[in-house]
Amino acid sequence: MTPAVTAATFIDAVGHCFTPASGARIVSLVPSITETLLALGLREQLVGRTGFCIHPREQVADIAKVGGTKDVKLDAVRRLAPTHLIVNIDENEAPTVEALRAFVPHIVVTHPNAPADNLALYRLLGGIFGRIEAAERLGAQLQARLDALDAAAWPVETVLYLIWKDPWMTVAADTYIARTLAAVGWRVARPPGGDAGAARYPRLPDLDAEAGGVDRLLLSTEPFCFRETHAAELRARCPGKPVDLIDGEWTSWYGVRAIDGLAKLAQFRRDRF
Repeated sequence: MTPAVTAATFIDAVGHCFTPASGARIVSLVPSITETLLALGLREQLVGRTGFCIHPREQVADIAKVGGTKDVKLDAVRRLAPTHLIVNIDENEAPTVEALRAFVPHIVVTHPNAPADNLALYRLLGGIFGRIEAAERLGAQLQARLDALDAAAWPVETVLYLIWKDPWMTVAADTYIARTLAAVGWRVARPPGGDAGAARYPRLPDLDAEAGGVDRLLLSTEPFCFRETHAAELRARCPGKPVDLIDGEWTSWYGVRAIDGLAKLAQFRRDRF
């Protein structure tokens, strides 16, 4: 018989029941996870973050930095003596995580691939760190947002979503970004990329050919910081083709940011009907 989930127990994805970590010291190498941990009320347990963990600014300001998502300073992490390290398959590099595994007792690997995956992510983090009720509140907010999107009728457009310049790069159909765009009727031009990182975020050898086969170009503000000057250049290069700047936090930041991000993305799409 499956035990009931209470504030004192947690059941993981494969049915193991255990007591949430007490006195945890957490280092997060994922910006959107850092924000989510703070939304769950874990400020006192969060002892380290990357330099890209910038939200909410007033809470992260005095949390120690340990480098970037891909250039983690191992000695800085070691000095913080974390009990838990939180990483993400797309954002952090496997060799770095393996090096950290040598002295961090618990590694939590995350890999949400669609907006609805955040429901499980909230439960996972809330369960591990004893914030089940807070996780349930976030889940209810996100579910309401997802239900509102499902009730809307979105005309489908094929889009080229650009994340980098020199070389031009985009996203495959099986990424979190692509599935977030799909929630408002935007279908990315590239097929699924599978498990390989390069295939999930492919380079474009011929931008003009790619642009010719889509209804709209979207230029993300991250990881490359596209600006209006870039959009103007592409409008001139692809006459008659709509080109829009889009806030990358709406589409690529999972966790708690998905709640507000989906609402803003939906309004952004409505404005372009």
